[in-house]
Amino acid sequence: MEQLYQYAWIIPFLPLPVPMLIGLGLLLFPTATKSLRRMWAFQSVLLLSIVMIFSMNLSIQQINSSSVYQYVWSWIINNDFSLEFGYLIDPLTSIMSILITTVGIMVLIYSDNYMSHDHGYLRFFAYMSFFSTSMLGLVTSSNLIQIYIFWELVGICSYLLIGFWFTRPVAAKACQKAFVTNRVGDFGLLLGILGFYWVTGSFEFRDLFQIFNNLIYNNEVNFLFVTLCAVLLFAGAVAKSAQFPLHVWLPDAMEGPTPISALIHAATMVAAGIFLVARLMPLFIVIPHIMNFISLIGIITVFLGATLALAQKDIKRGLAYSTMSQLGYMMLALGMGSYRSALFHLITHAYSKALLFLGSGSVIHSMETLVGYCPKKSQNMVLMGGLTKNVPITKNSFLLGTLSLCGIPPLACFWSKDEILNDSWLYSPIFAIIAWSTAGLTAFYMSRIYLLTFEGHLNVHFQNYSGKRNTPFYSISLWGKEGSKISKKNFSLLTLLKMKKKGGPSFFSNKVSKFDENVRNMIQPVLSIPNFANIKTSLYPYESDNTMLFPILILILFTLFIGFLGIPFNEDVDILSKWLTPSINLLHKNSNNSIDWYEFCKDAVFSVSIASFGIFIAFFFYQPVYSSFQNLDLINSFVKMGPNRIFSDKIKNAIYDWSYNRGYIDAFYGTFLTAGMRKLAEFTHFFDRRIIDGIPNGVGLMSFFVAEVIKSVGGGRISSYLFFYFSYVSIFLLIYYFLNL
Repeated sequence: MEQLYQYAWIIPFLPLPVPMLIGLGLLLFPTATKSLRRMWAFQSVLLLSIVMIFSMNLSIQQINSSSVYQYVWSWIINNDFSLEFGYLIDPLTSIMSILITTVGIMVLIYSDNYMSHDHGYLRFFAYMSFFSTSMLGLVTSSNLIQIYIFWELVGICSYLLIGFWFTRPVAAKACQKAFVTNRVGDFGLLLGILGFYWVTGSFEFRDLFQIFNNLIYNNEVNFLFVTLCAVLLFAGAVAKSAQFPLHVWLPDAMEGPTPISALIHAATMVAAGIFLVARLMPLFIVIPHIMNFISLIGIITVFLGATLALAQKDIKRGLAYSTMSQLGYMMLALGMGSYRSALFHLITHAYSKALLFLGSGSVIHSMETLVGYCPKKSQNMVLMGGLTKNVPITKNSFLLGTLSLCGIPPLACFWSKDEILNDSWLYSPIFAIIAWSTAGLTAFYMSRIYLLTFEGHLNVHFQNYSGKRNTPFYSISLWGKEGSKISKKNFSLLTLLKMKKKGGPSFFSNKVSKFDENVRNMIQPVLSIPNFANIKTSLYPYESDNTMLFPILILILFTLFIGFLGIPFNEDVDILSKWLTPSINLLHKNSNNSIDWYEFCKDAVFSVSIASFGIFIAFFFYQPVYSSFQNLDLINSFVKMGPNRIFSDKIKNAIYDWSYNRGYIDAFYGTFLTAGMRKLAEFTHFFDRRIIDGIPNGVGLMSFFVAEVIKSVGGGRISSYLFFYFSYVSIFLLIYYFLNL
């Protein structure tokens, strides 16, 4: 066992040869490297699989022995300063390593087919392997400086992958936005690291926790200062895990390839902030008010992410806001001190959300065959629908991921989210009410995404399966930004719900607008990037290839069974608690997690009822119930009791505008921060040019002017120059004399 731990240092470095060899090959042998590009994908998967096996063996050893291993090397040694590099293997490290490698392997296999048409195929796998190295280095770090180094490397990889299609201006702006937003949090993280080093004199976690706890116990530290340093440390986690108010980069990050969204922005990189807070929990838990602050940010993010997901039309942005909300649940759990619950939800959510993102990628891949490569169309749920017959495997996998995220048993997220919801009652009734109501919102918007994508008619093309041309196209949307033309083929209860006395939608909008001619002709290829010229187009969507379906099927198994990892079937310690025993003991908490099954079932019935209610509301508004025109009176009487009696127009429009406009937070930043910084820069530029540079330039111009005047007056005579010289000296001496009287 000791020998196994000694070789754990290779975990971060195993994926590193792939980007190095790809870069060297493209530099020296570009033609051969490109012709053998599938080989690099195989090597990426192989090396990451070795890391996964290694990490699993370490985890088994920890479960059996509850051990923690740390090894360090001296790097910089001075009289007053010492810096060491090393690795730390504990339950948190092993959990994150397994998570990174398992999801990473699935995404790499999936990407081999998804990115096969792209000219940047090799660059993509080089970035992905370098990201795996950076992320594994982050979770195995033994001190704060080492974490900060890998933290920045992860940020660089995120920047490169979000802007992978950099020829698209939207993608270029998205990666810049993510980079700048994360720099705000990273600057706070750096200041917090330096502040705690100034207090404790150490970067190493064990020494840092021990010294700081002794200082707190002996009341030898300034609480205001250490609280400020803790908030600065937490700022890094806020930015990386897309917590309010630094969450604005995550939806725009969906401009990158879908596999990136599955790996980086759902399962691993965004979980780095959760990992950092969990790693520093022994530090935060002894600082007054900081845990309350963490839980407050978490609950705000939970509710904000759910409300912003309600009206999104882009399928990936809807899932991004869902990720933001679920990360808020994890942060809330950490703020409440529920260490086990937070990590449990981190595990279950990672696999479920990876399944959803890969499923959305399969849908987007199918839609691209209809409209060519055009993200605004191939990712717009309003233009989807009716995909059940064409992509049954993707549909069923997406449904399972949706139900898991909604909290339906026995799927993975039910067990972890239910644990967080139950803990919230013990912490704060107000937080509990918000968390439970958000669980209902989660069920609503996730069901909305599923129903708009897979159920009903296929809205994206205008030829039915018999090949006949349909009437002009109108989209169907609950939010009412687009209308729906009624025909017998397109008639549904959802259509009736939108009708008013004068016609048109009746829910969340009073506007009816047709699509323009470009949308009507969107079955033609729309190739905005030359790299996608070989994408085939079709009038029918089709299921993805086996290479893309295999990872989805594996993630289905995780979604079905990973939740049982943390269920205590008897009064003994469950597997997850036993695994986390060293970390829980470090927090001075009891690792025994016995369960009262009566209380559990009672709480489960309540949580499932809320989730079911959210699903029912989404089904009521979005599921097309096809009917004939024979019972219009009955249906119309039902419609009259519908949304118009429940919501006023102002409320409907306010909800829609809030959600669709991202809570106006981006607009606030653009108006006050971005525009304000620009005006400040303009004023500074003016002050620098006109005042700072203007004074010496003005003195020079005045000297030149005076010299020109003297030159004209003097006429070239030496006697005149001497006269003026002695006159100036005399005046100066007189002034000096009177000033010193």
